[in-house]
Amino acid sequence: MNPIASSCADVEEELVLFPAPPPVQYQEPDQHVIQFSGGVGSALAALSVAERVGPSRMTLLIANTQVEDEDLWRFANDLSSLIEVPLVIVEDGRDPWQLFMDVGFLGNNLFAPCTKYLKQIPCRDWMTAHAHPETSVAYVGIEPTKKDRPRMHSILRNWAPWRVEFPLLDGPDRSKDDLLAELESYGLKPPRLYEMGFPHNNCGGSCIRAGQGQWRHLLDVFPERFARAEREEEAFRAHHQKDVAILKRRRNKVTQPLPLAQLRREHEGEKAQLSTVAATNHA
Repeated sequence: MNPIASSCADVEEELVLFPAPPPVQYQEPDQHVIQFSGGVGSALAALSVAERVGPSRMTLLIANTQVEDEDLWRFANDLSSLIEVPLVIVEDGRDPWQLFMDVGFLGNNLFAPCTKYLKQIPCRDWMTAHAHPETSVAYVGIEPTKKDRPRMHSILRNWAPWRVEFPLLDGPDRSKDDLLAELESYGLKPPRLYEMGFPHNNCGGSCIRAGQGQWRHLLDVFPERFARAEREEEAFRAHHQKDVAILKRRRNKVTQPLPLAQLRREHEGEKAQLSTVAATNHA
């Protein structure tokens, strides 16, 4: 049976950073753990560390959220084989929709309990059991962009007492295309979601932190995944009797929930209208 997460009734209290640990006397590291997300950034971080320290003292640590695109696992295994580092998979056992129902809170771009319970906690549990802070280093592949660089500070706080290094942050900013090209230079085929127009390789494209544009794109590319998310959101709203949604819309200085069902109807209506206009122009 999966453990039940504590209530998210008090969202700010529930999603605080992990408590500050006691000081650690660091020693020469003999354990190098890549916090591998399945994306281009963490893959390049792994390649960089492998070139520097070799594979014998490395681990590729990844959390399975149960909703990843199947090509993520192809890519993860390709990387593992290339650098000869084992892939260690940890998991809570639930997917995000099950978790939201358990904690009574529907994740969104501001508060994402799935990140904490399905990724951070399983990875920290593994680190606690297998990677002593005194002799271990964690590596996080945040990308060298103006948007991602500021994340470094919260990641350092979240991963304490472990040391954290960011192999991609040395040097100038780089675009996603540059990073993907570097990945391909190693002979690795990037995860298919990038080629399909998704900015990240998270949760099969249905990341609750995504905006309206990505959810519309998901509807076009993976309608079955959008349909599942729509059903789960409606089930949560009905079960908890709350007018909440993953997305929000602000109009006339008023912010309101934007359910996926409404977004779908609007998107389908806009596409039908464009199709009608195109057919008229063609005639």
